Amino acid sequence: MRYLASSSHDIRTNLAIETYLMEHADLTEPILYFYINDPCIIVGRYQNVKAEINQDYVDQHHIMLTRRTSGGGAVYDDLGNVSFSFITKDDGDGFGNFKRFTAPVLKALHAMGATNAMMSGRNDLLIDGKKFSGNAMHVENGRMFSHGTLMYDVDQTQIAQALTVPTDKLASKGIKSVRSRVTNLKPYMAPAYQHLTIEAFRDTLAREILGVADLSQAKSYPLDDVALAGVAELNQRYFKNWNWIYGQSPAFTVKQRRHFDAGTVEFQLNVDAGRIKTVTIYGDFFGAKPITPVIERLTGVKYERQAITAALAPLDLTAYFGHINSAELIDLIVA
Repeated sequence: MRYLASSSHDIRTNLAIETYLMEHADLTEPILYFYINDPCIIVGRYQNVKAEINQDYVDQHHIMLTRRTSGGGAVYDDLGNVSFSFITKDDGDGFGNFKRFTAPVLKALHAMGATNAMMSGRNDLLIDGKKFSGNAMHVENGRMFSHGTLMYDVDQTQIAQALTVPTDKLASKGIKSVRSRVTNLKPYMAPAYQHLTIEAFRDTLAREILGVADLSQAKSYPLDDVALAGVAELNQRYFKNWNWIYGQSPAFTVKQRRHFDAGTVEFQLNVDAGRIKTVTIYGDFFGAKPITPVIERLTGVKYERQAITAALAPLDLTAYFGHINSAELIDLIVA
Protein backbone atom coordinates (compact mmCIF):
# COMPACT_ATOMS: atom_id res chain seq x y z
CA MET A 1 0.00 0.00 0.00
CA ARG A 2 1.26 3.50 -0.89
CA TYR A 3 0.85 6.46 1.46
CA LEU A 4 0.19 10.18 1.08
CA ALA A 5 -0.58 12.83 3.72
CA SER A 6 -1.72 16.18 2.35
CA SER A 7 0.10 19.28 3.56
CA SER A 8 -2.95 21.44 2.78
CA HIS A 9 -5.67 22.29 5.29
CA ASP A 10 -8.06 23.45 2.56
CA ILE A 11 -10.87 20.91 2.18
CA ARG A 12 -11.33 21.84 -1.47
CA THR A 13 -7.71 21.11 -2.33
CA ASN A 14 -7.77 17.92 -0.31
CA LEU A 15 -10.85 16.62 -2.11
CA ALA A 16 -9.30 17.59 -5.44
CA ILE A 17 -6.20 15.55 -4.58
CA GLU A 18 -8.38 12.57 -3.72
CA THR A 19 -10.30 12.88 -6.99
CA TYR A 20 -7.10 13.21 -9.01
CA LEU A 21 -5.64 10.10 -7.39
CA MET A 22 -8.79 8.11 -8.08
CA GLU A 23 -8.83 9.20 -11.71
CA HIS A 24 -5.13 9.16 -12.61
CA ALA A 25 -2.88 7.51 -10.00
CA ASP A 26 -1.07 4.23 -10.54
CA LEU A 27 -3.29 1.92 -8.52
CA THR A 28 -1.20 -1.20 -8.86
CA GLU A 29 -1.19 -0.85 -5.10
CA PRO A 30 -3.97 0.91 -3.14
CA ILE A 31 -3.21 4.37 -1.75
CA LEU A 32 -3.86 5.35 1.86
CA TYR A 33 -4.49 9.08 1.87
CA PHE A 34 -4.86 11.31 4.96
CA TYR A 35 -5.90 14.96 5.19
CA ILE A 36 -6.66 17.49 7.93
CA ASN A 37 -8.96 20.45 7.30
CA ASP A 38 -9.52 23.94 8.60
CA PRO A 39 -13.13 24.42 9.80
CA CYS A 40 -15.38 23.33 6.95
CA ILE A 41 -18.63 21.66 5.98
CA ILE A 42 -18.77 19.01 3.28
CA VAL A 43 -22.20 18.17 1.91
CA GLY A 44 -22.95 14.92 0.11
CA ARG A 45 -23.27 14.80 -3.64
CA TYR A 46 -27.07 14.64 -3.68
CA GLN A 47 -27.87 17.03 -0.86
CA ASN A 48 -29.44 20.46 -0.81
CA VAL A 49 -26.90 22.85 0.72
CA LYS A 50 -29.53 25.22 2.07
CA ALA A 51 -31.35 22.38 3.82
CA GLU A 52 -28.20 21.27 5.62
CA ILE A 53 -26.39 24.37 6.86
CA ASN A 54 -26.98 27.52 8.84
CA GLN A 55 -25.68 29.79 6.08
CA ASP A 56 -25.43 32.96 8.18
CA TYR A 57 -23.47 31.16 10.90
CA VAL A 58 -21.19 29.55 8.34
CA ASP A 59 -20.51 32.93 6.71
CA GLN A 60 -19.97 34.76 9.99
CA HIS A 61 -17.50 32.16 11.27
CA HIS A 62 -15.66 31.78 7.96
CA ILE A 63 -16.39 28.07 7.73
CA MET A 64 -15.39 26.71 4.32
CA LEU A 65 -18.16 24.96 2.38
CA THR A 66 -17.92 22.51 -0.49
CA ARG A 67 -19.62 19.48 -2.00
CA ARG A 68 -17.92 16.12 -2.37
CA THR A 69 -18.39 13.60 -5.19
CA SER A 70 -19.52 10.82 -2.84
CA GLY A 71 -23.00 10.44 -1.39
CA GLY A 72 -24.06 10.49 2.24
CA GLY A 73 -24.76 13.31 4.65
CA ALA A 74 -23.21 16.63 5.59
CA VAL A 75 -20.25 16.64 7.97
CA TYR A 76 -18.39 19.32 9.89
CA ASP A 77 -14.57 19.09 10.03
CA ASP A 78 -11.96 21.17 11.79
CA LEU A 79 -8.35 20.84 12.89
CA GLY A 80 -9.40 18.27 15.50
CA ASN A 81 -10.43 15.80 12.81
CA VAL A 82 -8.44 13.48 10.56
CA SER A 83 -9.96 12.27 7.30
CA PHE A 84 -8.76 9.05 5.69
CA SER A 85 -9.28 7.64 2.22
CA PHE A 86 -8.50 4.29 0.66
CA ILE A 87 -8.09 4.76 -3.09
CA THR A 88 -8.07 1.57 -5.11
CA LYS A 89 -9.28 -0.29 -8.17
CA ASP A 90 -12.87 -1.47 -8.04
CA ASP A 91 -12.51 -5.23 -7.84
CA GLY A 92 -16.24 -5.87 -7.57
CA ASP A 93 -16.14 -6.33 -3.80
CA GLY A 94 -15.38 -2.76 -2.78
CA PHE A 95 -18.27 -0.43 -3.43
CA GLY A 96 -20.74 -0.61 -0.55
CA ASN A 97 -18.41 -2.76 1.52
CA PHE A 98 -17.65 -0.26 4.28
CA LYS A 99 -16.56 -2.99 6.63
CA ARG A 100 -13.63 -3.84 4.37
CA PHE A 101 -12.21 -0.32 4.47
CA THR A 102 -12.99 0.59 8.06
CA ALA A 103 -11.59 -2.66 9.51
CA PRO A 104 -7.92 -1.51 9.37
CA VAL A 105 -8.89 1.83 10.92
CA LEU A 106 -10.73 0.15 13.77
CA LYS A 107 -7.80 -2.21 14.33
CA ALA A 108 -5.48 0.80 14.62
CA LEU A 109 -7.83 2.57 17.05
CA HIS A 110 -8.08 -0.56 19.19
CA ALA A 111 -4.29 -0.67 19.36
CA MET A 112 -4.38 2.94 20.61
CA GLY A 113 -6.77 2.09 23.42
CA ALA A 114 -10.18 2.80 21.89
CA THR A 115 -11.14 -0.85 22.24
CA ASN A 116 -14.90 -0.24 22.17
CA ALA A 117 -14.80 1.41 18.75
CA MET A 118 -16.99 -0.52 16.33
CA MET A 119 -18.86 -0.31 13.08
CA SER A 120 -22.61 0.24 13.31
CA GLY A 121 -25.23 0.17 10.61
CA ARG A 122 -24.10 0.69 7.06
CA ASN A 123 -21.31 3.24 7.29
CA ASP A 124 -20.80 4.73 10.78
CA LEU A 125 -18.15 4.07 13.40
CA LEU A 126 -19.33 4.35 17.02
CA ILE A 127 -17.91 4.18 20.49
CA ASP A 128 -20.20 3.77 23.51
CA GLY A 129 -23.14 4.32 21.18
CA LYS A 130 -21.88 7.68 19.90
CA LYS A 131 -20.69 8.39 16.36
CA PHE A 132 -17.12 9.53 15.74
CA SER A 133 -16.82 8.66 12.04
CA GLY A 134 -19.03 8.85 8.98
CA ASN A 135 -17.97 7.11 5.77
CA ALA A 136 -18.84 7.42 2.09
CA MET A 137 -17.70 6.02 -1.25
CA HIS A 138 -17.40 6.96 -4.91
CA VAL A 139 -16.78 4.66 -7.87
CA GLU A 140 -15.99 5.63 -11.45
CA ASN A 141 -14.38 3.90 -14.45
CA GLY A 142 -13.28 0.86 -12.49
CA ARG A 143 -11.70 2.93 -9.71
CA MET A 144 -13.02 3.98 -6.34
CA PHE A 145 -12.32 5.51 -2.98
CA SER A 146 -13.77 4.93 0.46
CA HIS A 147 -13.26 7.85 2.81
CA GLY A 148 -14.26 8.79 6.32
CA THR A 149 -13.79 11.19 9.20
CA LEU A 150 -12.19 10.54 12.58
CA MET A 151 -13.21 12.98 15.30
CA TYR A 152 -10.26 13.15 17.67
CA ASP A 153 -10.77 16.57 19.26
CA VAL A 154 -13.39 18.40 17.18
CA ASP A 155 -15.17 21.52 18.50
CA GLN A 156 -18.60 19.96 18.89
CA THR A 157 -20.31 23.26 19.65
CA GLN A 158 -19.67 24.28 16.06
CA ILE A 159 -21.42 21.18 14.72
CA ALA A 160 -24.70 22.05 16.42
CA GLN A 161 -24.56 25.66 15.22
CA ALA A 162 -23.31 25.19 11.66
CA LEU A 163 -25.53 22.25 10.69
CA THR A 164 -28.82 23.47 12.15
CA VAL A 165 -31.60 24.56 9.78
CA PRO A 166 -35.09 25.67 10.87
CA THR A 167 -37.32 22.96 9.37
CA ASP A 168 -40.39 25.15 9.02
CA LYS A 169 -38.82 27.57 6.56
CA LEU A 170 -37.60 25.34 3.76
CA ALA A 171 -39.06 22.33 1.96
CA SER A 172 -36.49 20.35 -0.05
CA LYS A 173 -36.43 17.13 -2.06
CA GLY A 174 -32.72 16.59 -1.36
CA ILE A 175 -31.39 13.71 0.71
CA LYS A 176 -31.33 14.83 4.34
CA SER A 177 -28.57 14.04 6.79
CA VAL A 178 -29.41 11.82 9.73
CA ARG A 179 -28.24 13.59 12.87
CA SER A 180 -26.60 11.31 15.41
CA ARG A 181 -25.06 11.78 18.82
CA VAL A 182 -21.40 12.39 18.21
CA THR A 183 -18.27 12.22 20.33
CA ASN A 184 -14.54 12.70 20.14
CA LEU A 185 -12.16 9.77 20.34
CA LYS A 186 -9.64 11.52 22.58
CA PRO A 187 -11.18 10.57 25.97
CA TYR A 188 -11.40 6.93 24.91
CA MET A 189 -7.77 6.53 23.92
CA ALA A 190 -5.08 5.05 26.16
CA PRO A 191 -3.36 7.78 28.24
CA ALA A 192 -0.36 7.82 25.91
CA TYR A 193 -2.63 8.85 23.03
CA GLN A 194 -4.85 11.43 24.74
CA HIS A 195 -2.58 14.44 24.30
CA LEU A 196 -1.41 14.09 20.71
CA THR A 197 -1.34 16.87 18.18
CA ILE A 198 -3.68 16.13 15.31
CA GLU A 199 -0.64 15.44 13.12
CA ALA A 200 0.74 12.97 15.66
CA PHE A 201 -2.65 11.24 15.82
CA ARG A 202 -2.68 10.97 12.02
CA ASP A 203 0.87 9.63 11.89
CA THR A 204 0.20 7.07 14.62
CA LEU A 205 -2.83 5.82 12.72
CA ALA A 206 -0.81 5.62 9.52
CA ARG A 207 1.96 3.61 11.16
CA GLU A 208 -0.55 1.19 12.65
CA ILE A 209 -2.43 0.70 9.38
CA LEU A 210 0.71 0.40 7.26
CA GLY A 211 2.49 -1.81 9.78
CA VAL A 212 5.68 0.26 9.94
CA ALA A 213 7.64 1.56 12.91
CA ASP A 214 8.43 4.83 11.14
CA LEU A 215 6.68 6.50 8.20
CA SER A 216 10.03 6.84 6.45
CA GLN A 217 9.64 3.10 5.87
CA ALA A 218 6.29 3.52 4.09
CA LYS A 219 5.97 3.59 0.31
CA SER A 220 5.08 7.19 -0.41
CA TYR A 221 3.02 8.49 -3.32
CA PRO A 222 4.42 11.93 -4.14
CA LEU A 223 2.57 14.40 -6.34
CA ASP A 224 4.63 15.70 -9.27
CA ASP A 225 4.03 18.92 -11.22
CA VAL A 226 1.65 17.21 -13.63
CA ALA A 227 -0.42 15.90 -10.73
CA LEU A 228 -0.47 19.28 -9.00
CA ALA A 229 -1.69 20.92 -12.19
CA GLY A 230 -4.43 18.32 -12.43
CA VAL A 231 -5.42 18.93 -8.83
CA ALA A 232 -5.65 22.68 -9.47
CA GLU A 233 -7.88 22.09 -12.50
CA LEU A 234 -10.22 19.78 -10.58
CA ASN A 235 -10.39 22.30 -7.75
CA GLN A 236 -11.61 25.01 -10.10
CA ARG A 237 -14.00 22.68 -11.94
CA TYR A 238 -15.62 21.27 -8.82
CA PHE A 239 -14.71 22.09 -5.25
CA LYS A 240 -14.29 25.89 -5.58
CA ASN A 241 -17.05 26.20 -8.17
CA TRP A 242 -20.32 27.82 -7.07
CA ASN A 243 -22.26 25.85 -9.67
CA TRP A 244 -20.93 22.57 -8.26
CA ILE A 245 -21.48 23.50 -4.61
CA TYR A 246 -24.84 25.27 -4.82
CA GLY A 247 -26.03 24.65 -8.38
CA GLN A 248 -26.20 20.90 -7.80
CA SER A 249 -28.78 21.36 -5.05
CA PRO A 250 -32.21 19.85 -5.72
CA ALA A 251 -35.12 22.24 -6.13
CA PHE A 252 -36.65 23.62 -2.96
CA THR A 253 -39.13 26.19 -1.76
CA VAL A 254 -38.68 28.91 0.81
CA LYS A 255 -41.48 30.56 2.76
CA GLN A 256 -40.53 33.50 4.97
CA ARG A 257 -43.00 35.72 6.82
CA ARG A 258 -42.48 38.54 9.30
CA HIS A 259 -44.54 41.28 10.86
CA PHE A 260 -42.92 44.74 10.82
CA ASP A 261 -44.32 47.98 12.27
CA ALA A 262 -45.12 48.99 8.69
CA GLY A 263 -46.97 45.74 7.96
CA THR A 264 -46.53 42.02 7.34
CA VAL A 265 -44.35 40.78 4.46
CA GLU A 266 -44.21 37.21 3.16
CA PHE A 267 -41.83 35.91 0.49
CA GLN A 268 -42.43 32.58 -1.24
CA LEU A 269 -39.54 31.50 -3.43
CA ASN A 270 -38.95 28.52 -5.66
CA VAL A 271 -35.23 27.83 -5.94
CA ASP A 272 -33.66 25.45 -8.45
CA ALA A 273 -29.97 24.84 -9.23
CA GLY A 274 -29.18 27.39 -6.53
CA ARG A 275 -31.07 30.24 -8.24
CA ILE A 276 -34.43 31.88 -7.56
CA LYS A 277 -36.84 30.75 -10.29
CA THR A 278 -40.11 32.28 -9.11
CA VAL A 279 -41.04 34.88 -6.51
CA THR A 280 -44.39 35.56 -4.89
CA ILE A 281 -44.80 38.37 -2.36
CA TYR A 282 -47.75 38.72 0.02
CA GLY A 283 -48.53 41.12 2.87
CA ASP A 284 -50.52 44.02 4.21
CA PHE A 285 -47.71 46.57 3.82
CA PHE A 286 -48.30 49.90 2.07
CA GLY A 287 -46.09 50.64 -0.93
CA ALA A 288 -46.29 53.59 -3.29
CA LYS A 289 -45.29 51.48 -6.30
CA PRO A 290 -46.33 48.06 -7.67
CA ILE A 291 -44.13 45.21 -6.46
CA THR A 292 -43.30 43.88 -9.95
CA PRO A 293 -39.77 45.39 -10.22
CA VAL A 294 -38.75 43.65 -6.97
CA ILE A 295 -39.90 40.32 -8.36
CA GLU A 296 -38.09 40.94 -11.62
CA ARG A 297 -34.85 41.87 -9.85
CA LEU A 298 -34.92 38.71 -7.72
CA THR A 299 -35.81 36.23 -10.47
CA GLY A 300 -32.79 34.29 -11.71
CA VAL A 301 -30.51 35.52 -8.91
CA LYS A 302 -28.34 33.17 -6.83
CA TYR A 303 -30.07 32.38 -3.56
CA GLU A 304 -27.40 33.90 -1.34
CA ARG A 305 -27.19 37.12 0.61
CA GLN A 306 -24.52 38.87 -1.45
CA ALA A 307 -26.24 38.23 -4.78
CA ILE A 308 -29.67 39.25 -3.47
CA THR A 309 -28.26 42.40 -1.91
CA ALA A 310 -26.61 43.37 -5.20
CA ALA A 311 -29.78 42.63 -7.18
CA LEU A 312 -31.98 44.84 -4.99
CA ALA A 313 -29.44 47.64 -4.51
CA PRO A 314 -30.71 49.79 -7.43
CA LEU A 315 -34.21 49.88 -5.95
CA ASP A 316 -35.50 52.13 -3.19
CA LEU A 317 -37.36 49.37 -1.36
CA THR A 318 -39.31 51.80 0.82
CA ALA A 319 -41.21 52.75 -2.34
CA TYR A 320 -42.51 49.17 -2.56
CA PHE A 321 -42.76 48.10 1.10
CA GLY A 322 -43.23 51.35 3.02
CA HIS A 323 -41.02 52.11 6.01
CA ILE A 324 -39.17 48.78 6.08
CA ASN A 325 -35.47 49.10 5.39
CA SER A 326 -33.69 46.99 2.81
CA ALA A 327 -31.45 45.17 5.33
CA GLU A 328 -34.51 43.85 7.18
CA LEU A 329 -36.11 42.67 3.96
CA ILE A 330 -32.95 40.90 2.81
CA ASP A 331 -32.66 39.28 6.25
CA LEU A 332 -36.21 38.01 5.77
CA ILE A 333 -35.49 36.53 2.33
CA VAL A 334 -32.34 34.64 3.35
CA ALA A 335 -32.98 34.05 7.08
